[in-house]
Order: sequence, then structure tokens, then C-alpha cells
Amino acid sequence: MGSTGPEATTGTAPCSWRGSACTTTRPMVRNTCPEQSWWTWNLGPWTASDPADWGPSSNRTALSTVGSPGRFQGKRGAPPGVLLPTPFPRPQRANRVPCAAGNSGAGNNWAKGHYTEGAELVESVLDAVRAEAEGCDCLQGFQLVHSLGGGTGSGMGTLLLGKIREEYPDRILNSFSVMPSPKVSDTVVEPYNAVLSLHQLLQNSDACFCIDNEALYDICFRTLRLATPTYGDLNHLVSLTMSGVTTSLRFPGQPNADLRKLAVNMVPFPRLHFFMPGFAPLTAQGSQQYRALSVAELTQQMFDARNTMAACDPRRGRYLTVAAIFRGKMSTKEVDAQLLAVQTRSSSCFVEWIPNNVKVAVCDIPPRGLSMAATFIGNSTAIQELFGRVSEHFSAMFKRKAFVHWYTGEGMDINEFAEAESNIQDLVSEYQQLQDAEAVLEEKEEVGGEAETEPGDQGR
Repeated sequence: MGSTGPEATTGTAPCSWRGSACTTTRPMVRNTCPEQSWWTWNLGPWTASDPADWGPSSNRTALSTVGSPGRFQGKRGAPPGVLLPTPFPRPQRANRVPCAAGNSGAGNNWAKGHYTEGAELVESVLDAVRAEAEGCDCLQGFQLVHSLGGGTGSGMGTLLLGKIREEYPDRILNSFSVMPSPKVSDTVVEPYNAVLSLHQLLQNSDACFCIDNEALYDICFRTLRLATPTYGDLNHLVSLTMSGVTTSLRFPGQPNADLRKLAVNMVPFPRLHFFMPGFAPLTAQGSQQYRALSVAELTQQMFDARNTMAACDPRRGRYLTVAAIFRGKMSTKEVDAQLLAVQTRSSSCFVEWIPNNVKVAVCDIPPRGLSMAATFIGNSTAIQELFGRVSEHFSAMFKRKAFVHWYTGEGMDINEFAEAESNIQDLVSEYQQLQDAEAVLEEKEEVGGEAETEPGDQGR
């Protein structure tokens, strides 16, 4: 059985949040209801999948977006809260958006979102999640979109992730997490919230796609040549990656992939499931007509450090695994040849002890407006740079117990700070050990072991 999405029309959906204003350009969907309604969440990168990208309904993912009510606006008279849409709804359910609402945010306090305010709201959120899951023909998993710097997205987001893990232990849980930027910080207690969230994501997430606003701004400025990028432009970049990850669920392809196949091929060890996403092609508006799209061009752009949406340089680490999801009419032989050429030419950028560490998927249907495109997902040891930076800021504040009373006042145990700090430091050490590991050492050990047994064999 299959169904197509509602007919799309073009338009602009305005949104605003307290203290600032932005305009998010999104494709409008024809609504059969008497009053049109729009739901947006601006600080976390949420954008609904393009209606033209909606595919068959046999495989679906339920999407949860968690944000602070002060930064969330919707239909007039409706309370702010947590938005839980399915990105690929059936036509009869296309206009039904369950929303669990609360009266206040977490106030940039992870403990408030995780233990007090969030705990009061989480059951109503789970009811909405269950309703969406029950409407799926074949539930693949869940995608959580949240920010780690604030209180609601980090505290309640990780609480919701843990509850979903308890209720659906055999489903894949993906999170698209907005990490703290290296230079710009929105909140003073951002390191606390981020480290406490990462501590939970290590346990409850199957795959975490690390996104950074500063890296997205760099792409908009340097690559897309946008003078004044809006949150809509940033959201659009992230939505392209999210759409690419779920492409194989919605459209036919040649070498196919789903959320579980992606996790199995991308996560060599349970704790090392933090990815750097990317997308190609990214071309400035004025130069699109002069740039020919080809598999070679897409492959070159995918591995370009400037296209990475996380605030770390992949050239400073080594790839454990890579996933490349191509879309459009192309030859799988050419795709394999180009990726093999990259691995051969840049062999030092890939670990030696995983021989074939590139997962490939090819979908026949390109994104709207493009003849071909590619989504890049890299599991690189360079991401330890991101964790190390956040951990360093965390340690500097926690050494003096600064701001800790706001967290313990919400019922949080102070030992949880030390546990989270130790966990992240261990994660950084694990990435560094694997970056330095070499397959040659293991071969020498095997040769030495054979040499020790030979004299006994000869004597026998």
C-alpha cells in the first residue's frame, strides 16, 4: 500500500520568537481545514520534509521536536509546547498535529527539564507518541530533534528519549542534536546542559547526528554566499540531511538502506555513535547554472571539510565508518568507483582495521529541484574535539561548583555531575585510542605468536 502527500503550493510561513524575529520560508501545504495553522520551533533545526518527498506509507518514522515554549508559536489560542508530527503522514492525517503543551519552560536548567517540569509533561507527550506509533504500518524508529544548550531540549529531550527506549526497546532511536558552538554561546550554563545530555545520549541513542549552528552559518556564508542567513536557511540545510537519512524508507533504490542497516554499518562500538552529517551539492545561487552535477562532483563535495555541519575538522581525525546516500539516476558502478578512489587516495584518513568502511545506498528519486544529490554521514574520531571542548568548559565551572545550586535545587544529585564528566572524558579517550590504533601491530603479534609455537612443532 502506498499514499502520496498533499498537494504543495509555494508560500512563506512567518514565525517569531521573543526578543528577536525571523522569517522561515517553507513550502505551504494545502489545508482542508477552515483555518490555516503553522507550527515552528526556531532554535532547534526542525523543518518538515518536503511534500514532494513524501513516499509510501509502509515504513515510517515518528518525529519528536522538543523546544522551549518561549521560542515556540503556533495556531492562535493554542498553548505552546512539544510538537510531535510525523514527517510522512497519510493524507487523512496530514493536518492533525498532536501537541503536548506546558505552562513554562525549563529556564536553561537541565535538571528542571529532566526531573521537575519535564517529568510532569512527559506522560502526555508519550501519549501523543503512542498515538503516532500506532498509526504506523511498520514503525522503523524515532527521530528526536533538540538542542543541548538549553533546558527543555536537553533535559526533557533526553528524558523523552529514555522513556521511548523503555517502551520501544527494539526500535531505532536517532537524535539530531544541536551542539554548543565553539565561539558563540547563548547561555552561560551551556556546558552543564550539554555534558549532562551527552551522558544520557550515550546510553539511550542509537545514532546521534551532531549539528552546530556556527558550522551551519559558515556553510551559508562561505559556500552558499548568503549575506544574512535566517534560521529558515539553517533549518533547510538540516532538513536536507534528515530527508536523506530516511530516503530509503520512502523511495525505491538499488543498494537499499534503512535506519537499522545504517546503525549496524556505522556503529563499530556501542558508545561511538556520534556522527558528522553533510550534504551535497551546496552551491551559491548565482553559480548553480555553471556547475555540472556528477557523481565525482558529489563525492568531492561530500568529503570536503567545509560541508561538515558539525564544529570539528574531519582532517584532524580518521574515519571509522562512512555512509553515503546518493539520490538520482546514476550508475552504482560509478558510485563504487568514486568512493574507492577516495579511499585509495586518502587512505590515511580511514582506519586500517576496518577494511571496507563505507556504506553506500542509492535511491532513484532525486530531491525536488535537483537532478542528483548525496547525503554524507561520517563517524570520525575528530568529533572528540567537540566533546573535549565542552568537557573542558564543564570542568572549569564545576571545579568551583558554580551554578550547581540551581540544579540540586530541582532534586538532582551532585554526584551526577561528576559521573557525567567522567563519562564524557572516557568517551574522548576511547576515540583517541581508536585513532592511534593500527592493524599492523596486531599482525606483528600474530607473527610473534606463530614463531613461539614453531619450535614445539619442529620438536614434535
